[in-house]
Amino acid sequence: MTAQPHDYGSGNTPMPEKNLRAIRAALVVAQDREAFDTGLKAVLDEVRVSLDLAALNDFIHRWWITACDSTRDAEGRRRMHAQAGRALAGEPLPQGRPWREVLAERESGR
Repeated sequence: MTAQPHDYGSGNTPMPEKNLRAIRAALVVAQDREAFDTGLKAVLDEVRVSLDLAALNDFIHRWWITACDSTRDAEGRRRMHAQAGRALAGEPLPQGRPWREVLAERESGR
């Protein structure tokens, strides 16, 4: 049985396979691919030393979730990285709704 990320259910877009090649191919934003490549090198170095594949399995799972998000909403990933870049540059960010309000709305089923 393969775990699936929750709420990815439009059903129209197939999710990437849970392997390194498919995950990297699904990362459409350059910043994601660069972070994936850097992280993969680090985790492989860690596995070489520890001889424990748990770190690699965790890495694959975390990046698979990101790849699923990228597949489902590539433009959203681009906006997220653009907003993060503006925040790092010290630009003021637009304020969204308070998370408590969003959660309350979800709980009430609106």
